[in-house]
Amino acid sequence: MEIELIKANDFSEGSARKRAERLRVAAYCRVSTDDEDQIKSYNSMVSYYTDLIQSNKDWIFVGVYADKAITGTKIDKRDEFQRIIQDCMDGKIDMIIAKSIPRFARNTLDTLKYVRMLKERNIAVYFEVEKINTLKDGEFLITILSSVAQQEVENTSANVKKGLKMKMKRGELVGFQGCLGYDYDVATKSISINEEGAKVVRYIFERYVAGAGSTMIARELNEQGIMTIKGNPWVSSSVMGIINNEKYKGDILLGKTFTVDPISKRRLENLGEVDRYYIHNHHEPIISEEMFARAQEIRSRRNGNRKHDVTPGKREKFSRQYAFSCLLECGFCGGNLSRRRWHSNSKYKKTIWQCVKATSLQRRIADFKKALSQNEVLEEFDRGIFESIIEKVIVGGYDEN
Repeated sequence: MEIELIKANDFSEGSARKRAERLRVAAYCRVSTDDEDQIKSYNSMVSYYTDLIQSNKDWIFVGVYADKAITGTKIDKRDEFQRIIQDCMDGKIDMIIAKSIPRFARNTLDTLKYVRMLKERNIAVYFEVEKINTLKDGEFLITILSSVAQQEVENTSANVKKGLKMKMKRGELVGFQGCLGYDYDVATKSISINEEGAKVVRYIFERYVAGAGSTMIARELNEQGIMTIKGNPWVSSSVMGIINNEKYKGDILLGKTFTVDPISKRRLENLGEVDRYYIHNHHEPIISEEMFARAQEIRSRRNGNRKHDVTPGKREKFSRQYAFSCLLECGFCGGNLSRRRWHSNSKYKKTIWQCVKATSLQRRIADFKKALSQNEVLEEFDRGIFESIIEKVIVGGYDEN
């Protein structure tokens, strides 16, 4: 018996064509802010990598892809990063050079995702500081270092949140850039009445208290040629934004929204998840407190008290798709009624409003009965009695008292 060894091709340095020819190399740079020092660093990196690649006779300079004043935690905001990845996928680049893993990405999942994606196409990413070549080195070290980079972001976010909380405790304005009827002084961090805008605010409140709806008020403002503070036509939601704003009675609420996490940067309305600070008599009011309270009463009545006694942290979605959406309650359990279509594909189609809890219970009961019908152990048992017991147990399980 004779065994012949057929050696595998060596792809560690790229294909035979790439070894014979020069590598097409591009650099990726990124700075997080537009501070003067970071802009200098940005320009220096672009110049450095241009010279570095062009001076290497084994490399072909493809270009420097650079994102300026962009966070490293999210890919969708980085146009140049997406462009360099797309060029790699199109076969235009053989190797990417980055200063360090944090400059490439501060999100561990993104780092691993794109390193793996490029590695599948035999495209290397070289991190200068860490001296890591993704085609030669394993993922273990990359995972650890990218996790450290992400942890730095999380620590910075925690420190920023702590600083903002201390400012709100002192009554300082946080995240306020001005609103209709007020001018914001960046130097003194104070707000003062802008009389031209204040007239519009008073008009909105007076018409709303008089009984006009937000849609009607928006139409009246547009007919008068009055635009929002951003220069857009008025719509119902922009009118209600004025009605709901406590600043117009001289108070201010800090912490209306919060960031869920520093990676996704998703912001949500604060329903009690984090502390809020309400400052009374913070500045000169445009309307009286009595008029503001009257407007809130009207708003609450028109909304059917939909957001009354909302459980902190519980996010409820209210639909206005149909006339009775979110307005009908079950007479037995107090749950919401949802609009359903029975036999929608036949001539017997029918529209009903059904209790959401009852629908869920019916499904669970059906599942139990199906499982019961397949259980041979209960052949000797009275299934009717057992099913009635199961039904009572399921219904009883939904009794919150």
